[in-house]
Amino acid sequence: MFPQDLMMAARLLIGDAEARGIKITTAESCTGGLVAALLTEIAGSSAVFERGFVVYSNRAKEEMLHVPGDLLADFGAVSEPVARALAEGALHESRANLSVAITGIAGPGGGTGMKPVGLVHFASARENRSIRHEEHLFGDIGREKVRLEAVRVALRMLQDGLEA
Repeated sequence: MFPQDLMMAARLLIGDAEARGIKITTAESCTGGLVAALLTEIAGSSAVFERGFVVYSNRAKEEMLHVPGDLLADFGAVSEPVARALAEGALHESRANLSVAITGIAGPGGGTGMKPVGLVHFASARENRSIRHEEHLFGDIGREKVRLEAVRVALRMLQDGLEA
């Protein structure tokens, strides 16, 4: 279902999180739950994967993870402030210690001059630590590739969050 490199990275993440006693949650928009799906492909992931939120619409972002409507209106769903709010909201609404949030434009449509197809914002939060943000512009490489590249970044950010 997933490429071998992603499966290996997920196995490593699950093992490292379990060894550290860290629970993980996800807040996904443009990936539509792919990170959660990948993590749950790994046998034993229930020891560390607490829950995943698929918050595709702005209303879902507001209702499930308490992203302020004015933040969405002022910056748009695909933005650093919203990614940070998603990561923070996922921690708050779960029993996890570490979160990753993904919001972007996978395409083929939906892009603008300021927010082109392939733009993805990521944030990772861990209890009692500062929220980390990354912005990636994958380009108009196709919907599937943008989403898989976003999963790769999210896994790395989670792995980095374990070691932070």
